[in-house]
Amino acid sequence: MAYDKFNILNSTAVPLPIENVDTDQIIPARFLKATERKGFGDNLFRDWRYHSDGTPKKNFVLNNPIYGGKILVGGKNFGSGSSREHAAWAVYDYGFRCVISSFFADIFRNNCLNIGVLPVQVSAVFLDKIFKAIEADPKTGFEVNLPEQTVTILSTGEQESFDINSYKKGNMTNGHDDIDYLVAMKKEIKEFAAKRPF
Repeated sequence: MAYDKFNILNSTAVPLPIENVDTDQIIPARFLKATERKGFGDNLFRDWRYHSDGTPKKNFVLNNPIYGGKILVGGKNFGSGSSREHAAWAVYDYGFRCVISSFFADIFRNNCLNIGVLPVQVSAVFLDKIFKAIEADPKTGFEVNLPEQTVTILSTGEQESFDINSYKKGNMTNGHDDIDYLVAMKKEIKEFAAKRPF
């Protein structure tokens, strides 16, 4: 399934300065019954976001109207726990296109890259600067530049580079998942197969 192409994202950010956020907190297990990648955003951080009667918890960041944007900024070790890909689906379906943290669980990172969410790992020092910039001004903007592999705090001009696998980078910039990548190479695959001896 193709996703939005990711090149340069300019956006405000939602801060979640909590360490060790696991996939069960991102999307509780009771919401994993669906097989399509739709509707999960409604239950992103469900137990942190809503009371048991379904009313919003006013003190949770996603319910605070002063915060918004396509970037979620999480604490260290974001996406730990089980391998459920639904956690990445929930992040995407809610509207986030980038998650910034100082460390990601490997499986969560890969699940994000497979569905069009860019996980940007920065140093702990730079992450702290991002949180402080949002605290000073919830409307402060950020630029996430995938081609250059940089993230910039626009209010201060401070910038840091991030790493990404070149294959996944190519898929993100083209809006491809793994299947789309193979389909795009159909001509080359046929030509290669034609040269193979039977």
